[in-house]
Amino acid sequence: MKKLIAGIILLPFLLLSCNTSKSPSSTNNDISADIIIYGATSAGVIAAYSAKQMGKSVLIIEPSTHLGGLSSGGLGQTDIGNKYAVTGLARDFYRRIGKHYGQFEKWLFEPHVARETFQQYIDEADLQILYLHRLVDITTQDGTIQNLTIERSDQPGKENEKTVSGKMFIDCTYEGDLMAKAGVSYIVGREANKTYNETINGVQLMEGHQFPDGVDPYKTPGDPSSGLIWGVSDNSLLPNGTGDSKVQAYNYRICLTKDPENSIPITKPEGYDASKYELLLRLMAAQPDRQTLYNYFIWSGMPNSKTDINNRGGFSTDMIGMNYDYPEASYEERAEIVKAHDSYTKGLLYFVGNDSRVPEQIRTEMQKWGYPKDEYPNNNHWTPQLYVREARRMIGSYVMTQANCLGEKVVDDKVGMAAYTMDSHNCQRIVVNGQVKNEGNVEVGGFGPFPIAYRSLTPKETECKNLLVPVCLSASHIAYGSIRMEPVFMVLGQSAAVAASMAIDAETSVQNINVDQLKNKLASDPLLDGNTAEIVVDNEDNTHLEINGNWENRNRGGYGPSLLALNADENTQGTVKFSPEILKDGLYEVYAYFPKLPDVSSQTKFIIHDAKSTREVIIKQEDIKVEGQTSGEWASLGSYQLPAGKESYVEISTEDADGLVFADAIIWIPAKTLN
Repeated sequence: MKKLIAGIILLPFLLLSCNTSKSPSSTNNDISADIIIYGATSAGVIAAYSAKQMGKSVLIIEPSTHLGGLSSGGLGQTDIGNKYAVTGLARDFYRRIGKHYGQFEKWLFEPHVARETFQQYIDEADLQILYLHRLVDITTQDGTIQNLTIERSDQPGKENEKTVSGKMFIDCTYEGDLMAKAGVSYIVGREANKTYNETINGVQLMEGHQFPDGVDPYKTPGDPSSGLIWGVSDNSLLPNGTGDSKVQAYNYRICLTKDPENSIPITKPEGYDASKYELLLRLMAAQPDRQTLYNYFIWSGMPNSKTDINNRGGFSTDMIGMNYDYPEASYEERAEIVKAHDSYTKGLLYFVGNDSRVPEQIRTEMQKWGYPKDEYPNNNHWTPQLYVREARRMIGSYVMTQANCLGEKVVDDKVGMAAYTMDSHNCQRIVVNGQVKNEGNVEVGGFGPFPIAYRSLTPKETECKNLLVPVCLSASHIAYGSIRMEPVFMVLGQSAAVAASMAIDAETSVQNINVDQLKNKLASDPLLDGNTAEIVVDNEDNTHLEINGNWENRNRGGYGPSLLALNADENTQGTVKFSPEILKDGLYEVYAYFPKLPDVSSQTKFIIHDAKSTREVIIKQEDIKVEGQTSGEWASLGSYQLPAGKESYVEISTEDADGLVFADAIIWIPAKTLN
């Protein structure tokens, strides 16, 4: 039975198979554990679970009552980039989500399903979470954190303070509060291009999520003396590439439902002010050919008639320019900024559905939706998690930059990968040549997955020796725009926890662990359970690939950096054989990756050899359902009893194909990991 004492959940702790796991110890207001994790975000949960699997005692400190950060806070339209970059326990998370929905993996999901999945990790590892507690101060000595002073966030004051000590600390917050209190160097805002020899950092006036020409910025159109309309600042446009302290816009990822049985009407929120949305009316008037709800919101469908709504266009859910103070604000000031975003967003939904000046079609569409009864029941069915896209960024042992994203610089201490477009939302809304314009939006992609340096998770050793920062990691603004995705944060959270455990065992600093051993542990034991790891053979793995025919190498749209393609007809036939090295006898489920690309064959033939016999499997393209922000989907080729060794294989053939056949990646998953 769980026992609740002053906001702390104490659970009966189970020993791991290595028999070295310990519970955090507590004496009055003093608590200690091997590894202290600040922030129960997605990264925080995975980091804590990883540390416990490594045999360490762990404590999570969370200022709110929310578990899972953005992943359970409405961001169900997962920003994947490329599934190849999602490894270890992060991949396991999306497999668990898939199991809930009866699929292999699932990247679109309801908030409560994500929260329940994170809770599985908490329960399985008997993790201790100190909810409703926040950081007040840090004691350091010789660059080492000794302890934290924390207070109840709902009842602040010295009478409710606790002291928390640990050997290692991991900052998993979106804000980087622990990092900052520890005296670690960081930056807020955008570097100038010249700082790291970049081209798309700093001020950028681009076309994405932009106003069309001709939208007037003044309260009385054409009259500058009347003042600027709400939402437009009087900042001047600085030269392209100029650095500043402005922060890309925050918003809420909104979960609504159109199920009448599960819907609560969207009503006028407290403090509603219709004048805040005047600029939206002007935008609608300037775009008479865009008269649907979905022209003004990214309206992504989730399971069970729900949504994940995001910003779209010149004026939407992003509250541009209203978050500059948030990264370094006091708790009280942050609460006011969050409240303003809350009021703005709820007011926007009400305005669009009820203001008579909004085109009738848009109002009618909006009125079909409401707040879901079964989401966020303890927060009036509204997400408690503001989308803090970027706050502080550490300036650590290595700074990830645009050159890393583009593959112009490749690190050799990889502990994760990123694959998303270099993505920044707008940072300001200003007047340019007498017209309203947004500035700061950047969306530049076209590159493959790239490695993230372990050194980007560690501060400079002269600043702190026992802290890891997997969320507010060391990256330039524009490189962070590619890295800052929830699956990547989970991967880096796991890497940080394993590194922290290794540092404890070696009695050394986080900067001086054996990174090769860390990389090997992450690769050989991705779920940290000692079980046989799944085997992936990608088309770039030449040692396990045999190609026959004139296959074309393509670098877009596949799993990993590239894929092979062959447009089959009677004169162009070919095969690609994927031969894994099976390390342990057992039952394996085999999957092939199908990219989402045009002109694909209506069927693809596979020959599966289990070292004794072969089986032919035909996959129909019509059965492949690709959803969300992903390049493709896995299709099951069946289960096979395979012996250890190199005799098994899967062969992709163009025989009987009537279009493009792709040879991309095959995975062999030990049956135990599917349970």
